[in-house]
Amino acid sequence: MKKDFSILIGGAAGMGSRKAGLVIAKLFSGLGYRIFIYDDYQSLIRGGHNFSQIRASNEKVLSHRKKIDFLLALDELTIKKHQADLDKEGIIIYNSDKISIKDKKTVGIAVETIVKKAGGIPIMGNTAFVAGFAKIIGIDWKALKKLLKKEFKKSQELNLKVARKAFDNAKSLIKIKKIDQLPLPLLTGNEALSLGAVKAGLDFYTAYPMTPATGILHYLSGHKKEFNIAVAQLENEVGIVNAAIGAAYAGAKTMVGTSGGGFALMTEGFSLAAQSEIPLVVVESQRAAPATGVPTYTGQGDLLFALTAGHGDILRFVIAPGDAEEACFWSGKILNLSWQYQTPSILLIDKEISESTFSFDNNILNEIKDEKPLFWNKEGKYFRYKKTKSGISPLAFPGEKNVICKSNSYEHDEFGITVEDEESVEEMQNKRLRKFQEMRKEVEKLKAVNVYGKKTAKKAIIAWGSTKGPAKEVAEKLGVKMIQPVILEPFPEKQMKQALKGVEKIVLIETNSSAQLGKLLNCYGIKADKEILKYNARPFLPEEIEEKL
Repeated sequence: MKKDFSILIGGAAGMGSRKAGLVIAKLFSGLGYRIFIYDDYQSLIRGGHNFSQIRASNEKVLSHRKKIDFLLALDELTIKKHQADLDKEGIIIYNSDKISIKDKKTVGIAVETIVKKAGGIPIMGNTAFVAGFAKIIGIDWKALKKLLKKEFKKSQELNLKVARKAFDNAKSLIKIKKIDQLPLPLLTGNEALSLGAVKAGLDFYTAYPMTPATGILHYLSGHKKEFNIAVAQLENEVGIVNAAIGAAYAGAKTMVGTSGGGFALMTEGFSLAAQSEIPLVVVESQRAAPATGVPTYTGQGDLLFALTAGHGDILRFVIAPGDAEEACFWSGKILNLSWQYQTPSILLIDKEISESTFSFDNNILNEIKDEKPLFWNKEGKYFRYKKTKSGISPLAFPGEKNVICKSNSYEHDEFGITVEDEESVEEMQNKRLRKFQEMRKEVEKLKAVNVYGKKTAKKAIIAWGSTKGPAKEVAEKLGVKMIQPVILEPFPEKQMKQALKGVEKIVLIETNSSAQLGKLLNCYGIKADKEILKYNARPFLPEEIEEKL
């Protein structure tokens, strides 16, 4: 019996395809399947074409695939766009009140008729579709009703009435078997990284809405009382970054979220955080660029920007997780690292991670702690920029007894007073360089590079961020090695070269047009033999990588 299903539901914006897709995913999740949902939507409120593609498997999945087993069409355009990807045994389920198809492998649901008879409103057509599909794949009414009651808090009775009529009108064609494993919760990458930051002691999150990072703002603001944090939406990204720096100066663990264009506005503040040695974590969720680009789609075009943003020599951590669980763990870790080393840092993700939905093993939260930085011991006179062997100065905050906490964007002495003489300037530069050497040592202690697939293979795929999912799947299928650098600055040179031992051919996979990770690897003497690049604002599919390998 097949245990890897692909379901696509599509329609115009406003038809509710995204909500319907999530409910369908939860039906499969309740049967023990592991879930990945890719949401594709245009920058429109109404019209156009949106779809959600759900993959349900007995094993962990981190990407969707090309072939579709069930195509659920809320409108005719969905069939036109996706019918070519339907598997030879696939089934089209369509709105028979609006679409006419003569094919044995189709099932019509009279959506408008069902909704009207139940006394519902047009948006409830997605409920009818979900209920009809549930019957087709052998889900019983009791399980469906229980889920719908959880998902539809408003107009619950009407939705259940619509669902029951659609369910009764449909026929069971197959029986999706239950998997013998416990269901896992479903979270987006944005939600997962929010949980990781909260577990690591996040006090304050501030952002200006910018796709695809906006979900972090929505999630944290919706749970701020439960998490005991402050959340603020300010007027623009310049205000955001400066508010975060001010809060951190006062002792609050802070994080901001944005995309490439917003981070461009934050770079002066990023430099301020570096010079004043104030911890700052920026979640930079990439989208297709430059400028406004394709705002609701994905890309990996900001890596070099993240590595070099700001003016002057800036110490930073740049960490690029590859799925929701990694986003959770590394958001907590980068928050702790930023405070430990009193430096700005970037968690670099993209739309594919931010807004996709994953089966999430919340045991990862047990690996995250609220780690405390080096605090002043309250003995003697306090020097904010005290020179130490490690370059890390003890922290104190305004309001503490016998403390003058002077931070400065100018070059400064140990007390924070502006200096311009060559000796003092060089001393402070050296202090920060000592800190960077400690950061490099720290990276080598962490698992900064992951290896998957056949460990002894002569051919290796190198992929980062969201390309991990499809690349890992292909590597395991074809018996090649797959290497994923997670920490990109300071670069884990020793771990990377260890992972490449015995490898004779390197294939680089990125969703940008200039092989930006390849340029970084070149700095450490690592050169790819082949580059597989995709830059049409869509993520890689496993089939695409396999074909080009």
